[in-house]
Amino acid sequence: MNALTESRDQLARRYAALAPRERVLVAVMGVALVVLLLWMLLVRPAWTTLSQAPARRAQADVALLRMQQIAIEAKALRAMPPVAPGQAEQVLKAATEQLGGKGKLMLGSDRATLQLTGATGEDIRQWLLQARGGAHARPVEANLTRAGDGYNGTLVVSLAGA
Repeated sequence: MNALTESRDQLARRYAALAPRERVLVAVMGVALVVLLLWMLLVRPAWTTLSQAPARRAQADVALLRMQQIAIEAKALRAMPPVAPGQAEQVLKAATEQLGGKGKLMLGSDRATLQLTGATGEDIRQWLLQARGGAHARPVEANLTRAGDGYNGTLVVSLAGA
């Protein structure tokens, strides 16, 4: 504590030894430094947050709207009557045929497994849309790896009617 008191006294003596014009200059520089620190630590972060708030709110509104649409779609799908197992198999086979040689379907009692070889993302999306809409199948497992321009692996769906 002695060193701090000694340093403060030394600064006070130096300040007192300055000419009046130099004292004013030191005081102005001190005030400018305090204003700069206040701006950097308090005002600027708040200003940045306020300026970004409308864009972030718009993003949140878009995400909320999308989630509401998904919820409405899920309710509509739940309200649909179950699909008979034979009809579900037909829909899945038809969707698989549209993949050409890129997909091979293996049916179980309550699940179907699609083996993919070189299928594009759009192929997979279309197959899933048909499986979900026509057979009320839900994806439960996907094990896909990127291979060139497509994907290889398996996609397992649960059959709702089973």
